[in-house]
Amino acid sequence: MRPSTLRSATAILAAMPDQLERLWRAVPSGFELWKPASWDGIPGETFAALEQVCHVRDIEIDGYQVRIQRVLAEADPFLPSLDGYVLARERRYAEDDGAEALASFRGARTRTVAVIDGLSDHQLQRRGVFEGYGAVTLEGLIQYLCSHDQQHLACLHWLLGRMTSS
Repeated sequence: MRPSTLRSATAILAAMPDQLERLWRAVPSGFELWKPASWDGIPGETFAALEQVCHVRDIEIDGYQVRIQRVLAEADPFLPSLDGYVLARERRYAEDDGAEALASFRGARTRTVAVIDGLSDHQLQRRGVFEGYGAVTLEGLIQYLCSHDQQHLACLHWLLGRMTSS
């Protein structure tokens, strides 16, 4: 990854906890688990605001952190996709605490950024096979993580738009 691209991705990833927290705090009291009558136009998974926050936390920890470590440690590992709806049901996102989920995500993201900051050019070119995406370098995986973040920020903005329009 070019140094400026890596710096850009790292800055985007490092900014995510604050962005996520700002959107979470914008959710009106009592709307944490609100779901619209129609999900038409949602740019991602059909999760309520609290579920969005929990999903981002769990995909960080059980998805991307694991994938990054496996690409670094294994030769061409298969990196399975995680079913967010199964995680939401099994982990009872609707019963979770938003502040705790945010704090856990913030700590996990700090660890992710620290790992990325320490990667060599050679490590960034290590490869794996990401289910649903195909062959991927570690550099590409970092970009997919940035994309995942943006998707869920967009989902929260979408939900806020629906909340304030209903």
